[in-house]
Amino acid sequence: MRSNSEAETPKASPRRKAVALRYDRLKDPAPRVVAKGRGKIAEQIIEIAQRHGIPIQEDADLVEALAGIELDQVIPPALYQAVAEILAFLYRLNAQGRRREFP
Repeated sequence: MRSNSEAETPKASPRRKAVALRYDRLKDPAPRVVAKGRGKIAEQIIEIAQRHGIPIQEDADLVEALAGIELDQVIPPALYQAVAEILAFLYRLNAQGRRREFP
């Protein structure tokens, strides 16, 4: 996730923030913060996600809230709803991709 509302081409900015989440429903009770940073670190997180085809969701308020969580910690219950909406969006994208592959 990234907070900048710029279009596809990211620009380096010390104000840009990014947080990466991982969710393994068999191991974790909730999504876990696996990377976070601002400026060049945020750019690297975004670049890695793009390189691996991981969808990026922009939400400045959510990134700000997630940035306060320690690395490798699960998100707190107060953020479940916001993160669940993003996960639902990603699941729908994945399902649409599978339908296109297997008509």
